[in-house]
Amino acid sequence: MRSMWDVAYELYERRVRRALPPERLPKHVGVIVDGNRRWARAAGGTSESGHTAGAGKIVEFLGWCEEIDVEVVTLWLLSTDNLARPQRELESLLRIIEQLVETLADSSRWRVNPVGAPDLLPDRTAAALKAAAERTEDAAGMTVNVAIGYGGRRELADAVRALLHEHASRGTTIEELAEILDVEHIAEHLYTKGQPDPDLVIRTSGEQRLSGFLLWQSAHSEFYFCEAMWPDFRRVDFLRAIRSYTARQRRFGA
Repeated sequence: MRSMWDVAYELYERRVRRALPPERLPKHVGVIVDGNRRWARAAGGTSESGHTAGAGKIVEFLGWCEEIDVEVVTLWLLSTDNLARPQRELESLLRIIEQLVETLADSSRWRVNPVGAPDLLPDRTAAALKAAAERTEDAAGMTVNVAIGYGGRRELADAVRALLHEHASRGTTIEELAEILDVEHIAEHLYTKGQPDPDLVIRTSGEQRLSGFLLWQSAHSEFYFCEAMWPDFRRVDFLRAIRSYTARQRRFGA
């Protein structure tokens, strides 16, 4: 039986959703899914239980994004810094991530697009990401970027490295490249090449920093910081983030 609070929140969600102007809704939403371990500690659980609860929130969240016609979602699930965690915790987290991307692929609802440095990941994890991408290549729904083994500085270094290799293969000298290099050359070699930059970046857990997330792509993004830990993030929290975004006057470059 639903409580009075459940009914009240449902009515509130509907009111917020109806008030969102369709022409101002974001097309690309990035999310730093933070707070899983702190959520688990507060509940007397383990890091694994927190990561499991966080993974369980992902499909629900993607459904909310579908409801407002988001076209691209980028989920930061594992940073390059996270790879330095204790081996036992890291192995558990990687297993949870592998199961998550398999679940996303099994749904056939979305195109799963891994972004990050696969050479930093164990072979099994890299293979799971590649398999999910191949299985969902022709899916008709949203593009879901799963940022795993991702770091913003590493992405820029990889982009420049790829750019240099490309021009070296053409016989372009460093001097010639320096004469023609512009921002689009680098953008064409990012992990998210060909995609629109994120309109809105959400971070849960109360932390108010990007920690290197989409450093290049978020130059003109709007940011929303939510106090809720990721496993506790609710549809009403998402709608509030969207409401905040639609109420802002975006000033690109100012």
